[in-house]
Amino acid sequence: MILSSSRVLAPHLRAKIMTAADAAAQIPSGAHVGMSGFTGAGYPKLLPLALAERINAHHARGQKFKVSVWTGASTAPELDGALAKVDGIEMRLPYQSDPTCRKRINSGRMEYIDIHLSHVAQHVWFGFLGKLDIAIVEVAGIREDGSLIPSSSIGNNKTWLDLADKVILEVNSWQDIRLEGMHDVYYGTQLPPHRKPIPIVASGDRIGEQYLRCDPSKIVAIVETNLPDRNSAFSAPDEASQAIAGHILEFLGHEVKKGRLPPNLLPLQSGVGNVANAVMAGLEDGPFDNLTAYTEVLQDGMLHLLRKGKLTHASATALSLSPDGYDEFLRNLDFYRERIVLRPQEISNHPEVIRRLGVIAMNGLIEADIYGNVNSTHITGTSIMNGIGGSGDFARNSFLSFFMTPSAAKGGKISCIVPMASHVDHTEHDVQVIVTEQGLADLRGLSPKARAKVIIENCAHPTFKPALKEYYKRALEYSPGLHTPHILDEALTFLPNWMANKAAREAWREDAVVQADVWR
Repeated sequence: MILSSSRVLAPHLRAKIMTAADAAAQIPSGAHVGMSGFTGAGYPKLLPLALAERINAHHARGQKFKVSVWTGASTAPELDGALAKVDGIEMRLPYQSDPTCRKRINSGRMEYIDIHLSHVAQHVWFGFLGKLDIAIVEVAGIREDGSLIPSSSIGNNKTWLDLADKVILEVNSWQDIRLEGMHDVYYGTQLPPHRKPIPIVASGDRIGEQYLRCDPSKIVAIVETNLPDRNSAFSAPDEASQAIAGHILEFLGHEVKKGRLPPNLLPLQSGVGNVANAVMAGLEDGPFDNLTAYTEVLQDGMLHLLRKGKLTHASATALSLSPDGYDEFLRNLDFYRERIVLRPQEISNHPEVIRRLGVIAMNGLIEADIYGNVNSTHITGTSIMNGIGGSGDFARNSFLSFFMTPSAAKGGKISCIVPMASHVDHTEHDVQVIVTEQGLADLRGLSPKARAKVIIENCAHPTFKPALKEYYKRALEYSPGLHTPHILDEALTFLPNWMANKAAREAWREDAVVQADVWR
């Protein structure tokens, strides 16, 4: 049935409009399915639910039915949650934040591959992940010529549409049609040895097309929807977040005075969460003008900066707005469309572009050790929280790389600065600045021993600072090597005590969910 207000304007595709259940019937068990979606924006709303019902019916008959799900980043309960609850996901990549998925992954009932977000598209093109069978992509509309109007995120959609054998489209009329023109889809990437430089020299440059292409012969179904994205409200920045933001802003001002940064800084990259919002609020009232952003997701704070004229333009791959932020976006969409560009994540997170532009990266962490190694993904080194997301893409390639966290979790019971990280996502070589509410540790040009002193002194919580100092003192005496002093049978001393305390362990998990969500 075609809706009276249908956005499927291509006559040759209208015959492919069908129900979500009929479309889901074309997805077989064992399929590799590439789905749209990035940080709760632009994900298919009806197909995953219909697929979950199909899987559940097979399981009720004693028949195995699972698919592998590839996305841009995290999605929403209607996708990850629905499929995980019916035990319908064989393998998930590259990033997730769903509690049901997390439980299944950590119990060994779901396979999970945590990948740098900039790597996903090229790994699929290289054939490293196997064949992509089906793409399920949400769009805001289909034009008369068959080109697709992207919705509130692009993510890996271009790659899914290019490489999948079959394509199912969700045309969502909830997505404002005025999004048309905001996107920049670059079709110039090639496989080695035929690659050419990506011609972005400023964060606002447009180098591609406004629309997604798709071979119409691959489209097997179109489902029309009118359903909202998952727009989660953000909490007001707390005292710790405001303190962290204050340290960062003071540091940036110092770098400008030293001549290492221009007065308008360099393009900003920021995750989602309280600390990121606090930094944006500080920039709104601060001395820096004519700012730019080259980031993964655009959140409320950047909207405010654009509206106030502090931020001239912003590049991202997805919108990640609160309900109030989305209402503001819609009220002034024509204004924002001229100042925001949404790109495929292989471009928004591309190391070449990040390094050329000299991005200032700000990302969160779960724990950092006294030498500057950062764990952003695991609890006790074995249980995944969400994933590395794009933090590694930006940390290694940025002009300045900040990692931020409260110094302690759950009311000061657990230290986020530890002798040795239980899992390392970002080595000391990629970490330039660590910031907690206690202070800031500028690690540039410091040896490991010098790093340890400044991290403990500036970033550790007062409750844990004496124990960290004592560990480091004994490491200098008993370590077999003194370049990076450790007592290896004691290096995780904070960890065994924590593991023995079930209440503390659960407190860490709850707190880390909040912290880790900044890498979506």
